[in-house]
Amino acid sequence: MKKVLVINANPKPGSLCKALAEKYASVAREKHTVEQIHIGDLNFEISLDDGYDKVTELEPDLVDFQKKIQWSDHIVIVSPVWWGTVPAKFKGAIDRSFLPGFSFEYIDGKAMPKQLLKGRSSEIIITLDSPPFWYRYIKGNAIYKQLNNSILDFSGIKNTSSTYFGPVINSSSDKRNSWLKKVAVLAQKIP
Repeated sequence: MKKVLVINANPKPGSLCKALAEKYASVAREKHTVEQIHIGDLNFEISLDDGYDKVTELEPDLVDFQKKIQWSDHIVIVSPVWWGTVPAKFKGAIDRSFLPGFSFEYIDGKAMPKQLLKGRSSEIIITLDSPPFWYRYIKGNAIYKQLNNSILDFSGIKNTSSTYFGPVINSSSDKRNSWLKKVAVLAQKIP
């Protein structure tokens, strides 16, 4: 049994991402302990105005966000592609909470910081309004590069899979139901 954290990175209350996250969580609960975060429910200032130069106190929702990340064995991020990458509110949660001392630590004399979230795995589920092949191979797959290479891997979290659903715009209810079924299958195969 694993401790699974499912993050819906879409702030819209009635989004396909939320439905996918809910489906994943409900199926994963059959074999695992599951916590959920819906980014739209969190209250916090998204901007890290002083960068790392000054400690900005975390709001209670971001403290909870950090606690759930530390608690988890496996993190599932369900995110739409907005302007090529993740929604601003989700990026703000990362900026504000994946801080030195939480997700990484600078070491004197070392080029690379110590990864503080090692031992966790992740899975990325992405929705987009363009064809996945076009986004991944023509547009450069910015969301994957940002999430996997620049955030997860940098912190020590190893991504095990990435799944793309699209185009969402003008998709039929049958198509969306097939995506929900695929998410259910993914939730049954947590590594």
